[in-house]
Amino acid sequence: MANHPHKRHPLRTVLVLVLLILSALFCIRWDNTALQVTRTNLTFTNLPAGFDGCRIVVLSDLHGAEFGEHNQALFAAAAEEAPDYIVYLGDLEDSSRGSAAGYVETVAGGLAAIAPTYYVTGNHEWAIGEVPTLKERLSAQGAAVLSNQFLTLERNGDALVLAGIDDPNGYADQKTPEELAAEVYAACGDPFWVLLAHRNDRFASQYSLLGADLVLSGHGHGGIIRLPFTDGLLSTDRTLFPSYTAGQYTANGSCLFVTRGLGNSGRSFRLFNRPEVAVVTLYKG
Repeated sequence: MANHPHKRHPLRTVLVLVLLILSALFCIRWDNTALQVTRTNLTFTNLPAGFDGCRIVVLSDLHGAEFGEHNQALFAAAAEEAPDYIVYLGDLEDSSRGSAAGYVETVAGGLAAIAPTYYVTGNHEWAIGEVPTLKERLSAQGAAVLSNQFLTLERNGDALVLAGIDDPNGYADQKTPEELAAEVYAACGDPFWVLLAHRNDRFASQYSLLGADLVLSGHGHGGIIRLPFTDGLLSTDRTLFPSYTAGQYTANGSCLFVTRGLGNSGRSFRLFNRPEVAVVTLYKG
């Protein structure tokens, strides 16, 4: 009897394709909706002893997303880490979608109920508009908005300076980061200080030159699609293979930590890059 080559059953091929498509859709949904808590330890020789072990939850770039009803899953994840402070680094809502009634109040109030919360604007706040009103709404819920300002945090008998700058999309005549840094040094001498600044891509060229010991940023969305041996595939302005998109970096004697953020802008989506609740713990070296 003659041998006949094996014939692939068309139904089997269709089933394999369907399974592959379903698997891909599941992965994309998982990568865009399943929160990931990451923990990073940063050590500084000049950290005031009272801040040894200080835990900071670092959040950014929600872009109007919700994790659980009214972001209850996000609040639960943050509260579980028992932070001393929470910082939110801009882009709370998305300019392509606009504002949703009550969203700002729910997020600000939910975070401020967990720990003292500090906020700086991102580019999308300014693209949406009505930023002065937004700042009032945030403040009314207990979130401290730092608009090219600084303040002193105290813990266990020691102090450090926390400064925050508005996004460059803000008013043309706003105080520059350099002017703010000069004010910090004039008022406080040579303190250990932390700078909250939305844009990760300004660290090497500008923010690292200000003298801050630690800069906390978002904006980069983790490179949107994270591939092995890269720092992400795309920047938020769609240039290939950006840097400074996730985790710890150093330049000009300054340390940067960048969160991958939580949401997506417009029609973009994440791949191999889950929404991040970042926890940074400071240690004295």
